[in-house]
Amino acid sequence: MINIVPTTPFEGQKPGTSGLRKKVPVFAQTHYAENFIQSIFDSLEGFAGQTLVVGGDGRYYNREVIQKVIKMAAANGFGKVMVGQGGILSTPAASNVIRKYKAFGGIILSASHNPGGPNEDFGIKYNIGNGGPAPEKITNAVYARSQVIDIYKISDVEDVDLDSIGTLDIAGMAVEVIDPVADYADLMESLFDFDAIRAMIAGGTRVVVDSMGAVTGPYAREILEKRLGAPEGSVRNATPLPDFGGHHPDPNLVHAKELYDDVMSPDGPDFGAASDGDGDRNMIVGKGMFVTPSDSLAIIAANATVAPGYAKGITGIARSMPTSGAADRVAEKMGIGMYETPTGWKFFGNLLDAGMATVCGEESFGTGSDHVREKDGLWAVLFWLNILAARKQGVAEIVKEHWAEYGRNYYSRHDYEEVDSDAANGLMQHLRDSLISLPGQSFYDLTIEAADDFAYRDPIDESISENQGIRILFEGGSRVVFRLSGTGTAGATLRVYVERYEPDADKHGIDTQEALADLIAAADHFGEIKARTGRDAPSVIT
Repeated sequence: MINIVPTTPFEGQKPGTSGLRKKVPVFAQTHYAENFIQSIFDSLEGFAGQTLVVGGDGRYYNREVIQKVIKMAAANGFGKVMVGQGGILSTPAASNVIRKYKAFGGIILSASHNPGGPNEDFGIKYNIGNGGPAPEKITNAVYARSQVIDIYKISDVEDVDLDSIGTLDIAGMAVEVIDPVADYADLMESLFDFDAIRAMIAGGTRVVVDSMGAVTGPYAREILEKRLGAPEGSVRNATPLPDFGGHHPDPNLVHAKELYDDVMSPDGPDFGAASDGDGDRNMIVGKGMFVTPSDSLAIIAANATVAPGYAKGITGIARSMPTSGAADRVAEKMGIGMYETPTGWKFFGNLLDAGMATVCGEESFGTGSDHVREKDGLWAVLFWLNILAARKQGVAEIVKEHWAEYGRNYYSRHDYEEVDSDAANGLMQHLRDSLISLPGQSFYDLTIEAADDFAYRDPIDESISENQGIRILFEGGSRVVFRLSGTGTAGATLRVYVERYEPDADKHGIDTQEALADLIAAADHFGEIKARTGRDAPSVIT
């Protein structure tokens, strides 16, 4: 039986760069999740009898919303739902399942790197048939529908047993509960030289991965411990928990400090990595060296052919605008395409589908390639292990040799979290109002050469995305970028990106914050950060 449930719109159901994210109590309101799910279905065409993939990162409220999605998919005419056992599917694994089984699309339940728990964050995101996040034309349609929605459809059936692998019938629709790990692990084994990595680990290289109580634990255990032979316990915090075991599952130097300190200790592991809530982000650490995500993208691209899945070379590199220009120098030397997009993985999709880019990345600890249409944390970890095994060097040696060849992009991101929204928007408007007058202004020895509000024209579909971040470009190639994040759920997060290129290898050993000190001061001067936000320092520095 299909129930047609009357409802009224909720304010604020506008998807951000990665779907709709709110606190659990907001999603738990009567009709709230159902309204948004129905708005997704109402914005799509041609899915009758088709397959929908559903899964999430296991955070609090994951199972409840999966049951709603399954029942509503049946009521709206889908022919089949594929759901990860226990409701689990990492975001890159979900993308792979969509692509491998030619599903119509997928609904991923996650708030990525945000905390989980009864009063923490939850999210719903729709991915299209290529496995990637829905483009803006769809998310805009979903939001428009959410503002006028008056009914939703849901089947009146019992909850599905999510813990037993197999296929069952729900209101005339097939529901297949699948192993969430196997397909993804097989894909990774097809891309990387597992024999070389296994031999390196057997030879004594100590590798640890911190899954931070989040979704990648089962994936990392299967790949690292079972297939690559790392000792049991090499994957830490490996059981996905509704509250991530109290971790803030964001793999950076603040929230993964314990891992960082362990690797940096004299008797610690040789290589460490961490992943986030839904498995799409990564942090790479080696003895004496934290690898910035911008450098990681560049080094993976420069060494791509060591991995069997990329032995024929890469066609191009794509990076988000705030990501440093380190990859640009690799692309230039390799003679391949280089593409600068707005922040948000969905902007890479057309480039990947067209074969114009093979490897892509964001400064926010996201790296990936054309194997799926999402960033992929474990993929990046395995690529680094493949590079280490092929070059027979440590992380620090590889990074320093890369800098010596290409130059070093000193780079840092300063996050001001949960800033008053009006204050944050006022700061951005102040900068926009100053764009015409900024060029030619100086601060200490820094002179502004140009300033703009970044806009992007997609080279494939020619869609235009405007207001993607304020760029202040200084003479000599340094820059500061201001942007408001679309991934938070409270207030606004102001992100300030600071970058200086240094070609001289003799100057590559300076502390990053020291090397950027004048640019950091210039960012506060021109953006009036302290005056407008009341903050004396960032919440997080990466």
